[in-house]
Amino acid sequence: MPTLRQLFLSHNAQTTNFPLLLEFERAESVYLYDKDGRAFIDLISGIGVSNLGHGNPHVINAIKEQVDKYMHLMVYGEYVQTPQVRFAEKLISLLPDSLESVYFTNSGAEAVEGALKLAKRFTGRKQILAFKNSYHGSTHGALSVMGNEEFKQAYRPLLPGVNFARFNSLDDLALITGDTACVIVETVQGEAGIRVPDYGFMQALRLQCDQTGALLILDEIQAAFGRTGKLFAFEHFGIVPDILLLAKALGGGMPVGAFIASRQVMSVLTDNPILGHITTFGGHPVCCAAGLAALGVLLNEDIIAGVEEKEQLFRKLLVHPRIKEVRGKGLMLAVEFESFDLNKKIIDRCIENGVITDWFLHCSNSMRIAPPLIITHEQIEIACEVISKAIAYCC
Repeated sequence: MPTLRQLFLSHNAQTTNFPLLLEFERAESVYLYDKDGRAFIDLISGIGVSNLGHGNPHVINAIKEQVDKYMHLMVYGEYVQTPQVRFAEKLISLLPDSLESVYFTNSGAEAVEGALKLAKRFTGRKQILAFKNSYHGSTHGALSVMGNEEFKQAYRPLLPGVNFARFNSLDDLALITGDTACVIVETVQGEAGIRVPDYGFMQALRLQCDQTGALLILDEIQAAFGRTGKLFAFEHFGIVPDILLLAKALGGGMPVGAFIASRQVMSVLTDNPILGHITTFGGHPVCCAAGLAALGVLLNEDIIAGVEEKEQLFRKLLVHPRIKEVRGKGLMLAVEFESFDLNKKIIDRCIENGVITDWFLHCSNSMRIAPPLIITHEQIEIACEVISKAIAYCC
């Protein structure tokens, strides 16, 4: 009789030749539990998804209540479905006035695809500016605006008309011209190893888009919902995007994404042709019910208020001669070592000792620290002790 692990390797498509092969039976709060009942502290939140941790009762109850009413009814945008409407209403109430129309998708990558189409359709332009070391997803259009050739070279040709600027470079903003349909940028770069832009750069980026008529797309798929210490990361920089991208923590653990714009911009999807962007399962009512409940918990329990203090605790405890730098904002941090080999050894040792972390696609010598926002000070201290001991062991 084959084991579950053997079946996984035989029948589930693999993306590497060396999957972690960790088997978890359940998850609660900041812990993942294996089949032997051993607890692991989750320091990556499913890559920025589980901001409320695992198994939040309010989210679970919302899912159960919606399942009892209805699940899928019709492709997105045709029927008036209460979870979609209420979720959109709540999101809009928390955003600047110009972000007033929500298009729900299945994922962040699909939100990227929809936003790129929307910008080209609204402006009538064909050129797109993205940034080096950016990550926006793995679908064809999203891959086209990824700023790392290693991950995209095998899939060319990709979208034409895509150019790349250096992140945080004022000089490169001159690449935004009257031919640019949109600029797509992560408000905080994630897979580049958590790179926070300068306030002045973001201000200048907004101004250059305004002056040229290019739409500014801010990708907050990882950075939103308190991850950086504010509900939305663009709040740190005093700007508002033309199109905002959300996913990951948006669904409270369920799959949902969104691109959000003004009604004027979004309206171009309705004619010439009609159905300018369509999706069968985007904005699934169960996912929207979960997302609305999760957002309610995040706000009602004032969870974001404690993020900055927890960031400072990580920074205080993660001090070692072999740590080159701790970068980031809020609970979106990167711990940099001298090489990938050392980083991988430390990560493996952490996992052996009950702390789950990993590295970044475009910055493999840095360790990801992105725990659920509900992590306690005591849990941070325990996790940092494991990391510190792993560094000492591997060095």
